[in-house]
Amino acid sequence: MKEQMPSQQELICINVEKVYDWVVKDMSFEFTPTSPITFPGLPSDAVVGGAQVTCQVVPSAVNPVVIMNRENRTFTIDGTSVYLQQLMIQKNFTVTICITLANGTTYTSNGFEISRCEHVVMCAPKGTNVDVTYTDLDCFVCSTGPFYNNGNNTISFENLSLSIAVCQSIQSTFPVTVEFLADYCEPRADLPFACSPASRPNNCAVVFP
Repeated sequence: MKEQMPSQQELICINVEKVYDWVVKDMSFEFTPTSPITFPGLPSDAVVGGAQVTCQVVPSAVNPVVIMNRENRTFTIDGTSVYLQQLMIQKNFTVTICITLANGTTYTSNGFEISRCEHVVMCAPKGTNVDVTYTDLDCFVCSTGPFYNNGNNTISFENLSLSIAVCQSIQSTFPVTVEFLADYCEPRADLPFACSPASRPNNCAVVFP
């Protein structure tokens, strides 16, 4: 049994992120590339007819989220005037196209950048940080139309339409120092350990003796 230690409480100061506001919302949009798309390593004689086309999307490696504007506005919520901020947030994504030929070989395109902006109203006064976390980020191919191998590592699509669905968690935060009364943690009891009994290899009674 773990020995009960006397309580040793102390006023503790720690640095934490205070959450000013937190919203979860979804966003979806369509995107239609119009230029030929480059697929490194695609043979010039590869037959692309009947190939399966899919897409992938990830946040951009550089500046995935940019706060374009932060406007102070007064809103009436349940009959009460509330001073909030209207944010214009730019989301930047990298999209790649995957094409799987009839023989099972898959080629992935060079990534291309796309951006979308949206307005979000929340408590995010000047000085707060706005963090966007994607809880879900998917890309779907709505249609391709006829597509052709141009023979120079590119494929031309006549009607490639992509649908991108985003589920996002948006928080406005600011670092603060807080004080609270806390107990010190105590280590748990060590797990009991006993040496294994001596053992010897099994004999082969079927053949000897």
